[in-house]
Amino acid sequence: MTAVRTTAVRTTAVRTTTVATAVAAAACAAVLATAIPSSAINSYHATPAPERTEVGALVATWDDDADPGTPDRVDWVCSGTMIDADTFLTAAHCTTDWPENVRFHVSLDQDVQTGLDEAAARHPGDPAAVAKAVAVEGTAHNHPAYPGPASDTHDIAVVEVPAAAMKARWSFTPAALPKAGALSALGPQGLNATPFVVAGYGTQEARRGPGGHTHPGGGVRLKAPVAFNALNEVWIRLAMTAPQGNGGACYGDSGGPNFATLDGKRTLVATTITGDTPCYATNVVYRLDAPGARDFLKPFTQLP
Repeated sequence: MTAVRTTAVRTTAVRTTTVATAVAAAACAAVLATAIPSSAINSYHATPAPERTEVGALVATWDDDADPGTPDRVDWVCSGTMIDADTFLTAAHCTTDWPENVRFHVSLDQDVQTGLDEAAARHPGDPAAVAKAVAVEGTAHNHPAYPGPASDTHDIAVVEVPAAAMKARWSFTPAALPKAGALSALGPQGLNATPFVVAGYGTQEARRGPGGHTHPGGGVRLKAPVAFNALNEVWIRLAMTAPQGNGGACYGDSGGPNFATLDGKRTLVATTITGDTPCYATNVVYRLDAPGARDFLKPFTQLP
């Protein structure tokens, strides 16, 4: 999956796409003191996820020339999840520090990159028409305290989209959210025994080539198994190590879901935020069972 990753003092990376990184440099700078966002699902142990119809891509249109009246750029920039009929959950660093005329859209297509390419051929020079062809426009709402301190960056956002427009284009079942403190209640032994799966549209792990490291792929919804590593009040660390049978997130997977099976039910327990720069070791994800995330989500959706 393709996503913009920036470098920081620590060997972690924010999982957004390259186009997003360029325009959201200020947002990333605020996060970089603690970590850099992640972006894509690794190639190893990853498989397509057409059945995860609630998982989508965040598409943006924006202007970067002297005429702010019309957008001249369009691309998918992050991942996310429908948590009810009209609420798309993603990361705040995906929707922050864009040009003033940015517009956000949500696509639940399995292959959003091909959709964008085909729409661009049908609507040359018209980014707004391209976005409309593949996605539904919505309104973004960031956590008001983002970016916060390393202990809780408040890196969470939603995009409200018209339910009727979403239903007219895609059939999906919204993701189930966790109860308050659900992960803490499991304890280390329970978390070690819990199956986790990460999903998103991001790029693949770093590949070494003549021009240095690159992150190929991106724009297709994939999933991969991950394993519990560590838990604190706001964050979960999930292992992406291949020898243990894990896959993981990379650039472009920011805001995307990390599912866990709780009481036999697939539950959206966290969103991808950051990880190691080459996308081989760890996915650092934002807990949705913690008080800060629940307080933010309460006005937008019904919580268990």
